[in-house]
Amino acid sequence: MKVITLIGGRPQFIKEAILHQELNRVDVKEVLVNSGQHYDFNMAGTFLDIFKIKDPDYNLKVGSGKHGEMTAKIMISLEEIVERETPDKIIVFGDTNTTLAGALIAAKQKIPLAHVEAGIRMKPKDMPEEINRILTDRVANYLFCASKKSADNLKKEGIIDGVHITGDIVYDLFLKMEPYFNHDLIKKLDLEENNYAVVTLHRDYNVDHKDILKKILTNLSRINNELKLVFPLHPRTKSRITQYGLEKHLEGINVIEPIDYLNLMGLASKSKKVITDSGGFQKEAYFLGVPALVVMPDTGWSELIDEGCNILCNKNNLYQLAKDFNGRKARKNIYGTGDSGKRIVKVLLDN
Repeated sequence: MKVITLIGGRPQFIKEAILHQELNRVDVKEVLVNSGQHYDFNMAGTFLDIFKIKDPDYNLKVGSGKHGEMTAKIMISLEEIVERETPDKIIVFGDTNTTLAGALIAAKQKIPLAHVEAGIRMKPKDMPEEINRILTDRVANYLFCASKKSADNLKKEGIIDGVHITGDIVYDLFLKMEPYFNHDLIKKLDLEENNYAVVTLHRDYNVDHKDILKKILTNLSRINNELKLVFPLHPRTKSRITQYGLEKHLEGINVIEPIDYLNLMGLASKSKKVITDSGGFQKEAYFLGVPALVVMPDTGWSELIDEGCNILCNKNNLYQLAKDFNGRKARKNIYGTGDSGKRIVKVLLDN
């Protein structure tokens, strides 16, 4: 069997790394296509060493641009590759323009499409990512769901055929990387285990509006008076803080430069809680057994809210929830047992 895997960003590349190992284990020929949507593949050496990640067979180098323009460029180039390679299946991940482009080409060329992370739904329904994931699920032949909630979402939309609850491929990654988590920052920053919180903030609706960002930072400052905060500052957020003249609200907070996955996981693993608007970090907090305050109006990982592990918050209630919310352990392992990659490949081979 020959498959084309299409990726366009760092999170997709990491997920593909897990899948690549499993495809390679069963001698499936994989053609890796990087759309170049927003990632240059200069990954940390540890990822490269552990996963033996191969270079893409094709790099489309589409770069950034308007949604329609970007999707069209990927489709034009990918169609030529598909005609040249004649794959048996095409695999896409998540909810990017790259994902949608791959889905449309697979449908037009009548090639079975596998969607990893199918069934995730969140509001607002008109945001680009939500449109991409809904349209991709409509044409997918294999819908690999990270949780039962995702499968239930598909069922509500009348999508039943080809749905497989395989667990979360990112949990596979987490378990493989856990022995490499770096805890050095805890000592370096003079932190006391279970007596600090880790903050990440970067979403446009949180940082691109002065009044909203000011309110969030004011609440973070209040929280820091009672629970020490460590704040790896995203470049976008740093730029907005400077632009709006809000630097004084960071006084006393332990602001550090952005850190890589291994350092972030090590730092968060010993924290009391996490405050974030990152889709990935809120779920990784769950893997770590740390409650997360999710500064978003909605989340694709709503099962974590349902279970009481995480909680949604906003600029107005952030301080109070940071005081009151300590989360709870999920009653079951929501995202599988760390063998999602194997399960996905088995389905692809058996069907």
